[in-house]
Amino acid sequence: MRKTIYLFTLGLVVVVLATLAGAGLVVSAQNANSSMTMTETAKPKPRKSKTKKTWTGRCDPMKHEQADLSGTYTGKVRHDKGAAQEATLTITGNQFTMTSGSETHSGRITAVTTCGYTGVTMMMGDLTPPPPGPNPPPALPAMSLRAKKVGKTLTLTSVPGEPKQVWFSAKASS
Repeated sequence: MRKTIYLFTLGLVVVVLATLAGAGLVVSAQNANSSMTMTETAKPKPRKSKTKKTWTGRCDPMKHEQADLSGTYTGKVRHDKGAAQEATLTITGNQFTMTSGSETHSGRITAVTTCGYTGVTMMMGDLTPPPPGPNPPPALPAMSLRAKKVGKTLTLTSVPGEPKQVWFSAKASS
């Protein structure tokens, strides 16, 4: 029994000494790292952005610019599956008028270019708010299109999923 107590005590002393030695190493490691003077401050590592750039080349999809399509264009227009007809499209700033045969449509147009793609929205009709009343008029029709302008030529085509398909291609009148 005495031998067991002796071994237990010896083991306890070894554990205590090992613990103290480990603590001493931690303290000395802290002292080695805390050698900065009062004027020095620890600089945190710069954080990396969690958002990854998904574009390649020189194009940044987050940058866009208003596209000015102003001009008078004479060419052909086609609605849905109908035949192409002669048409004239006049764009002044953000207003447009399109005449084809006896029909004339006008409204507002906006165009934005991002990464070489020009998206266009054409809203038909007068954008003046209607007077308040119990029976408001129906919403004005709008179309989402893609524009390609090369030199004096302008082509507008409906984007995929657009319920009304429209195509217009013309050259600018001088």
